[in-house]
Amino acid sequence: MPEIEERLAQVRLFSGIKPKELRKLGKRMSERTFKEGDEITKEGESGIGFFVIEDGNATVSVGGKIVRTLGPGEHFGEIALIDSGPRSATIVAGTDLRCRGMSAWEFRPFVEEHPEVAWTLLESLVARLREAEVTS
Repeated sequence: MPEIEERLAQVRLFSGIKPKELRKLGKRMSERTFKEGDEITKEGESGIGFFVIEDGNATVSVGGKIVRTLGPGEHFGEIALIDSGPRSATIVAGTDLRCRGMSAWEFRPFVEEHPEVAWTLLESLVARLREAEVTS
């Protein structure tokens, strides 16, 4: 299995996806790199990208307060893709960062084709909601 498929197989969100489907997903995703300090998303602004971190880390801040750090295998950007609303957090590259990304018009059909991703995505969103309730 090529490197991207191996990486995607380690992402909890895609844990139920078969290697053949991971290969298709990998082809839909494009590589994006960001320099340390780059603002990738900005809270309150629109966004069309969903990203999976391959290398490096990024900080997540809400209301100017850092709430967590993301690393390899973690993802961000799915909330704005689902509801087409503004970004719920600002993401800044904590180190040089290499990601795989896809747009809403690619992400939605993939989730519709793979309902097992939808359940894992719901679990992820609920965990973030609970985390937000605790920190507020």
